[in-house]
Amino acid sequence: MFKFKKDEEFHLDERLSSIAFIMDGNGRWAKKRGLPRSAGHRKGAETFVKLVKFLGKAGAKYITVYAFSTENWKRPREEVDTLMQIFTEYIDRAIDRIGDNDIRVIFLGDKTPLPERLREKCLEIEKKSEKNTRILNIALNYGGRDEIVRAVNAAHADGIERITEEVISRYLYTRESPDPDLVIRTGGEMRTSNFLMWQSAYSEYYFTDTLWPDLSEREIKKIVSDFYRRNRRYGGL
Repeated sequence: MFKFKKDEEFHLDERLSSIAFIMDGNGRWAKKRGLPRSAGHRKGAETFVKLVKFLGKAGAKYITVYAFSTENWKRPREEVDTLMQIFTEYIDRAIDRIGDNDIRVIFLGDKTPLPERLREKCLEIEKKSEKNTRILNIALNYGGRDEIVRAVNAAHADGIERITEEVISRYLYTRESPDPDLVIRTGGEMRTSNFLMWQSAYSEYYFTDTLWPDLSEREIKKIVSDFYRRNRRYGGL
């Protein structure tokens, strides 16, 4: 049985270069503590920063997180506004520290509906980090079905008549990254919620009841240990 020893250095090998997260449970985390949902989202943002740093040190080359879906606009206006403010604040901080790491930030999704200041910040950090090598994909106003439709239409607009798997992959938002080896969903829900539908066709999934703000480095190690025990066959024997 594969298991990291207590004092063993945690490091990801070539079997797990790309990891993705469906960050679920911020609102429920706040409700359990009698706090407004905004407090859960802020705590979730702290967890996001902590775990990205942790996985970066462990050797993760590609990290993808589901921050805001195309369906999340249906939430109450106050909550949406809070989320947009949190995104803007954290991108501001990241821009200031962009020279301190080797992370390239790429936003997956349609930036057009985002507030103007947030949209500008997204473009700014993408530009400033474009020469870095480790990739952090942030799915913001993202939907898997929408991504596939956009890819096909973009390929068609470029005059490509025969649509193949290779063509679609080349036109996806994630064209700079390999498909995720592992997708982790927190919060106890057992669904994929329109996330990386094309890319996760052969990804391993791990569902945990832990709410996103409570996801710890210790549990990440446990999840990775579980992943390394799996036999990935990609449809073969």
